[in-house]
Amino acid sequence: MEVAVHTALQAGKLLTKGFGSSMEVKEKPGRHNLVTQYDQESEELILSSIRKRFPAHAFLGEEGGMSPGEDSSYLWIVDPLDGTVNFAHGIPLFSVSIACCFENEVVAGVVYQPITEELFAAQKGKGATRNGRPLAVTSCKELDEAFLVTGFPYNVEENPFRCIDLFAHLAGKGIPLRRLGSAALDLSYVACGSFDGFWEVSLEPWDVAAGKLLVEEAGGRVTRYGGSAGSFLKRGTVVATNGSIHDELLEEIHAFTS
Repeated sequence: MEVAVHTALQAGKLLTKGFGSSMEVKEKPGRHNLVTQYDQESEELILSSIRKRFPAHAFLGEEGGMSPGEDSSYLWIVDPLDGTVNFAHGIPLFSVSIACCFENEVVAGVVYQPITEELFAAQKGKGATRNGRPLAVTSCKELDEAFLVTGFPYNVEENPFRCIDLFAHLAGKGIPLRRLGSAALDLSYVACGSFDGFWEVSLEPWDVAAGKLLVEEAGGRVTRYGGSAGSFLKRGTVVATNGSIHDELLEEIHAFTS
């Protein structure tokens, strides 16, 4: 955990220094799917820091992909800059996400928001914190009373999950909704009780790994759209809530995906 925290803080300093500056921005496959030199520099910093302490561990990063290690039981999953579009446009909503897995289970996770200096951290079985203070999900019992956050895939017009229709349906019921542009932050804010629930499609392991542990250690529930709580080490759907509204939110989602 100390390595994850230290590394996230160092990457955050790098991003803060680059935020608002002139930068090189490229497009990945998919409209508005951007990458900057700071995504790459942040990942290089994180990989170097982790490999210095744990040279045998495997590493999965958004920019560099899988980097095998001699000890495959340990895998670090990293998003060096979650919220690149925000970052590139001068919007201060982005984060660094670092998770450590042991035998395919996330055992430690850190999400750092460098602009607000919010450090979210969790260890399996030891709870979750924000800047050292324990976290707990909300006690909201009804979906109609919930405050929700979501995100959309870059190919939203091609996606089979009818994301916009579901968003419009829930908004039409008077449920307040937000889209921040960083899944790692969305999950962190569910964990700390700012939001009651979150859902999104087409998320990668680096989007979810640390945040999932934060929500669960704060007392919440995280599943796929189908309700499965299995492995999140592959791309897929995510629903994260305080637990109390989870089944009700899944029912609403299923109405637009079945």
